[in-house]
Amino acid sequence: MKAPNMISDFTSDRARTRFHTVYQQALTRLWPVQPETVVASTRFGDVVAYRFGPTQGTPVVLLPGAGGNALSWTRYVARLATRHPVIALDLIGEPGAARQTAPVSSDRDAVDYLADALTTLGAQPAHIVGMSYGGWLALHHELQFPGRSASLTLIDPAGFGAVSGRFLLWVVAGGLASLTPGPVRRRLAGPLANATLRDEELMGLLRASLSFRRRLPAAAPLTDAELTSITTPTLVLLGARSQMYDAAAVAERIDALMPAAHTQIVPHAGHDLPLHSPDLVAARIEEFLTTQTGQHP
Repeated sequence: MKAPNMISDFTSDRARTRFHTVYQQALTRLWPVQPETVVASTRFGDVVAYRFGPTQGTPVVLLPGAGGNALSWTRYVARLATRHPVIALDLIGEPGAARQTAPVSSDRDAVDYLADALTTLGAQPAHIVGMSYGGWLALHHELQFPGRSASLTLIDPAGFGAVSGRFLLWVVAGGLASLTPGPVRRRLAGPLANATLRDEELMGLLRASLSFRRRLPAAAPLTDAELTSITTPTLVLLGARSQMYDAAAVAERIDALMPAAHTQIVPHAGHDLPLHSPDLVAARIEEFLTTQTGQHP
């Protein structure tokens, strides 16, 4: 029997209230336009979706990384939504507006709730874009439901190697740096290779979410056989200084095993790639979607 304490949540009612106050304020300030908000019920709780752009066409679905939510994509939605329906998701088990009602104990559970949500949202097929853990989730969704993704875009994705001590140290260092005074925190962004430390709005969300206890399956590395079986058109963007793994080695493995994948290593960026180089990343996503949809500016 699954224990109820395996559900992700804040450590106290006060912490939960504080986070949601900060989160709602950020929603008001950060979205470029007012989105349509949709709650998609699943077997594991409610996913919250924010819709932007046209109503017709194959949607672009944006999946945040671990500890993140739809607001991770605020620098991207306006640009992508000029030509595509865009759906930014708050995922179950992450700090955001989503609500978890049952433990997510395996990668199958995680994929099942995502598939439930995409079905409810009418987003199958979809161009799925995932950063970090969201990239790992996108890969597993394609493994379990081949063909439901029109394309995959993975931004420094998890799942291409074991989580290293170096990466965990980087995460802890970023959390500690987030608690320092603003001028110190911003100066630390360079040495720590963490552009998030320069983003005032996201820093407020990060600090408010430090008391969130995330209980989701770890992003276990995908096997060679699993990667070879993915034939969906895929773009993989890697930070040259990624703290998660050796970007060159990962790119070589992807090129060898995934016949429909294209990789690009972004100079100077680390695992903070989506915030470090948002214009470059957005441009690469747009170029890739153009090759898949035939739409041109």
